[in-house]
Amino acid sequence: MTTDLITFTLLVLSLLFMLVLLFIIIKKIKHSQLKTCFICLLSCMIICLIGLVLQCLFGYKLDVPLIYYDYLVYIGIVFLPVALFFTGLIFANTKIEFKKTYWLLFVIPIFSLIMLWTNDFHHLFYVNYSLNLSENIMGPCYYIYFIYNIILMATGLISLLRYSIKNSGFFSKQAILFTIAALIPIITNILGSTGVIAISLYISPLSFAATVLFLAFAIFKFDFLKVAPIAMQRIVDRMSDSFLVISEDGTITDFNETFLKTFHLLPDEVRNVKFVDFMSVQNLEGLNNALVKTILEKTKTTEETILVKREMNITNHYFNIEASGIFSKGSFLGTLILLKDVTQHMHDMQTIQDNQNMLMERERLASLGQLIGGIAHNLKTPIMSIAGAAEGLTDLATEYEASVGDPEVTVQDHHEIAHDMKDWIEKIRFYTEYMSDIITAVKGQAVTMSEEQAVTFTLDELVKRVNILMRHELKNALVDLNIQMKAEPDTVLKGNINSLVQVINNMISNAIQAYEGETGKQINLILEPFGKNLVISVQDFANGLPDSVASKLFKEMITTKGKNGTGLGLFMSYSTIRAHFNGNISFETKKGDGTIFHITLPI
Repeated sequence: MTTDLITFTLLVLSLLFMLVLLFIIIKKIKHSQLKTCFICLLSCMIICLIGLVLQCLFGYKLDVPLIYYDYLVYIGIVFLPVALFFTGLIFANTKIEFKKTYWLLFVIPIFSLIMLWTNDFHHLFYVNYSLNLSENIMGPCYYIYFIYNIILMATGLISLLRYSIKNSGFFSKQAILFTIAALIPIITNILGSTGVIAISLYISPLSFAATVLFLAFAIFKFDFLKVAPIAMQRIVDRMSDSFLVISEDGTITDFNETFLKTFHLLPDEVRNVKFVDFMSVQNLEGLNNALVKTILEKTKTTEETILVKREMNITNHYFNIEASGIFSKGSFLGTLILLKDVTQHMHDMQTIQDNQNMLMERERLASLGQLIGGIAHNLKTPIMSIAGAAEGLTDLATEYEASVGDPEVTVQDHHEIAHDMKDWIEKIRFYTEYMSDIITAVKGQAVTMSEEQAVTFTLDELVKRVNILMRHELKNALVDLNIQMKAEPDTVLKGNINSLVQVINNMISNAIQAYEGETGKQINLILEPFGKNLVISVQDFANGLPDSVASKLFKEMITTKGKNGTGLGLFMSYSTIRAHFNGNISFETKKGDGTIFHITLPI
């Protein structure tokens, strides 16, 4: 009697506990396939327990065969393995599409119920029924049902275990608890049905009480019913990038430890919060509600990653944002938001920009020094010539003044003095025009890089400026510039003449330095048409470029001058021709024969 009372008490407590648990899950847990499947699993247990409680209460008081109570009990028992199977399947895949073939899983349970309910006519399910499992004599239909249940439960358990092993750590604890919970009734029923131990029919629902205990622990301790099995928590918590998992309704359902540390948040401040509300609180610069809604909607229709190409300043960090839909066999589960920390990249880019500006300033100052040297040399000769002409004019003026009133000075003498004065004046005019040309060329080269207005100019004007500005450097190096004008001198080009002059001068300077101080050498400046283009070539006859330099030319700043060069000149020349003239620069080099650079410009 005491044993029956304890059994009955445990059954009632288990039933009440599962009813409360079912109520909590329905009210507190957000809707998902896993929640629905788990409710079905609990419902099967509740039906089974209700039947057994009724059997305990009325089995010996009413004139009703005890087996009839099993008609109700088995409604829960036969469908319990199916619910367990789907629980394991959904746990591993998060969400599944219910196929028509899945209905076949219900054939054996329904068939078993029919055979049980009609057992009085054929005794194919129970030959002899007893509350003591060891005294039961089972029919062939029972063994079909029993084997099928074992296979179905084992399949569900294997799915749970396989996915637990795959993910390890955090999630494996959930799967282990659930596996233990499922194994308790299985082992109990196997031992009782095979007669290994003599147990009462009611031991089965008591084993389910232990099952519920383990399940409840898994639910509330490890948040079993959340949609998180798609991520391996141990790995993602160590990621340097933050991530969020957003459900179909825009709620944050998962995140990693990096995310919490970056934003200085606690899990309860993020979990189950609408992503739009979270953005408003965090004040994410560069994002707005309309953009977020567009991104979230787009992730529902494509598996491609959506990149928000902007650097957002959040808590003194810079992020690029990537969004992608989470799909399982074609079914949309939610959206993965990845915040890629590019703070160091931004700092590195700023450092590179600062260094590049410093190199450009260094190159500009070097060019300016070269330009000033050229100015001094080019202006010195015409100034001295003008000074000589002024001295000649002074002598003629003195001579002319002395001749005034002299009867020996004829009219012809006056004409000769005037002619000599005109000669000196013509020379002064020539030298002043030459100086004007120098000043024009220098002024063009001295303008800032920002003054890049497009103008038209002729080849003759281009060559004239190059010749004026490079004359001093060529003379000092004792190197001759051989200009080969194979195109029409009046050919018109469009662009900034000063930028093109600087590019050509840089190539001529490089050619001079390629001779490494050797004198009596020659550099060719060749201008020739090529289809609808003009090709300007600068050719030297030095030793050629090393392979290590030739392979990287125009791709990065590289130089053959060692510490005396930056490699910025050619790199900037290439950028200038590509960006401002829509042209191209190529080169040919051969060891011992020299190098030739080709500037190709559209006419």
